[in-house]
Amino acid sequence: MHNIFGLLRRSGLRDWGICSFEQVRGSLLDCRAKSRIPENARSVLMTVFPYFTPCGVHNISRYAIPPDYHTAAGEYLDRACGLLREAFPEQEFVWFADNSPIPEVRAAALAGLGCVGLNGLLITPEYGSWVFLGEIVTSLDLPVSGDGIKPCIRCGKCRESCPGGAISADGIETDRCLSHISQKKRDLSPWECDLIRKGGSAWGCDICQEVCPMNRAAAETYLPEFRTGLFPIIRPGQSESLENRAFHWRGPKVIERNLHLLNNDS
Repeated sequence: MHNIFGLLRRSGLRDWGICSFEQVRGSLLDCRAKSRIPENARSVLMTVFPYFTPCGVHNISRYAIPPDYHTAAGEYLDRACGLLREAFPEQEFVWFADNSPIPEVRAAALAGLGCVGLNGLLITPEYGSWVFLGEIVTSLDLPVSGDGIKPCIRCGKCRESCPGGAISADGIETDRCLSHISQKKRDLSPWECDLIRKGGSAWGCDICQEVCPMNRAAAETYLPEFRTGLFPIIRPGQSESLENRAFHWRGPKVIERNLHLLNNDS
């Protein structure tokens, strides 16, 4: 176990955990990437990419302030797979990040990387919930590093503060989640427009994370990719030129619409 973690940390990522593939097999997500899972999958190596940096005033979600994390995550995970293939040439290693069939929060919690908040996010001891998740599915049979899924402290602050009332004991009602609504392409209802104005964010929403007491002492990221090139304030007309941001995949019209709503232009 220690040898595996030492090898993985040579990729540049400090935090890793392991769950068995059997623990997540029954809850795999139905996506195109599912076909890439090794037929003889045995273990899932989970990791976190912390992204928190103090940035003062911002009008987009913190995860979208640094350059698009998909590029950096892919480079780190690809490097980790290369190290593993050198050490275990007979085994298969396939990485995923975001576009993944693995239920990432569940897998990370099972791997002992953190607990699960009422808002459905993984909360890590060091970085709070300000993390991206990634994983490597392998045919290598490894011992599990966690001891079951643990809940957060259940203080209820995220539920009380959610502007759309999306959080309940039963889970997240995505149609009321500001982050989800801010990314919609279709025309928004008057209620949804008012919610964006109320939330004050042109992309995403961090309110449930900002009020979480388990995030108060969150450490800043150690990853250089998320410490430079920060763009906390987006103004009308800028979004189309920011091609290396996490919101670029949605096209400029969505975030421009939201910016106009925040400026009370419509």
